[in-house]
Amino acid sequence: QVQLVESGGGLVQAGGSLRLSCAASGRTFRLYAMGWFRQAPGKEREFVAGINFSGGRTYYADSVKGRFTISRDNAKNTVSLQMNSLKPEDTAVYYCAQGTGDYGHYKYDYWGQGTQVTVSS
Repeated sequence: QVQLVESGGGLVQAGGSLRLSCAASGRTFRLYAMGWFRQAPGKEREFVAGINFSGGRTYYADSVKGRFTISRDNAKNTVSLQMNSLKPEDTAVYYCAQGTGDYGHYKYDYWGQGTQVTVSS
């Protein structure tokens, strides 16, 4: 059974940084794409960043380009999201996801429980 467990969320002031991590188990991690999504109160879940199985290709939402960096460690079965220059509009529950696909076209079939990120102004 696939399990994705996020950590690293919290409260930070605008302009600050946070690093989210997601530990995966249940299937061969290095074969699957990973992604981060977020959902703010009253809004739909939105894509934040994605990374292919090898880590060689990454994709970002326009709203986070240049500020967020996704990375993965296939030896440790983890994916991370480094978030810099945080803004109040980045406040949301952040979800880790695992799926198939490449070249920006992914289908995510497993999701974590989420971790809260709150950015104060």
